[in-house]
Amino acid sequence: MKRLVIFGAGHMARIAQFYFSCDSEYEVAAFTVHKRFAEGDEFGGLPLVAFEDVEAWYAPDEFEMFVAVGYQGLNKLRSEVYHAAKKKNYRLATYLSSKAVHFGEVNCGDNCFILEANVVQPFVKIGNNVILWSGNHIGHDVVIEDHCFVSSHVVLAGRVRLGGHSFMGVNASVKDGVTIGANCLIGPGSVILKDTKPGSAHLVKGTPASPVPAERIAPLLTLDRS
Repeated sequence: MKRLVIFGAGHMARIAQFYFSCDSEYEVAAFTVHKRFAEGDEFGGLPLVAFEDVEAWYAPDEFEMFVAVGYQGLNKLRSEVYHAAKKKNYRLATYLSSKAVHFGEVNCGDNCFILEANVVQPFVKIGNNVILWSGNHIGHDVVIEDHCFVSSHVVLAGRVRLGGHSFMGVNASVKDGVTIGANCLIGPGSVILKDTKPGSAHLVKGTPASPVPAERIAPLLTLDRS
């Protein structure tokens, strides 16, 4: 089996440990976090080491890494750690659930996390460091750019393009052929019928969803490093 170090020591890391351990070719060997956030030297029954010197304990030529960080700051924290792990020469593992529905090989990058009951239709392209939580419909010819988070029961109809660093809330739907600009926040239950500008936020205010003032969503975009 391949050996894996998971970055993180919270809920996301615990979930990643479960899926990789139960449904992949990887054996989870350890966890790592930045030294200032380490609480003890163990997590999930395995060693917890400082990210600053993780390669001294788990060499990049022997272990792969998975960055188990959520969507804080529109995925910016996960993106930062992703690039930091690459600089340490780690290969970044992708998890594709055996219970996802697809036709042959899924075209996706590294450090992706694709959970059960996702339907991925033909000709879909998924970038690097993308999380697809459970139960989404990813229509034909959809492009999901790097560092996105798609929560559950989201519908991306055919030929949708989801810009990098974007977040899709539960039960959101996007009409076919629509482009979601980079760094967009699409709130739960939103229905998007036309292209959105980069950096915009659309929350439920009827159908279709409408943009909301930046000050209303600023707390949601704050980069939480706790």
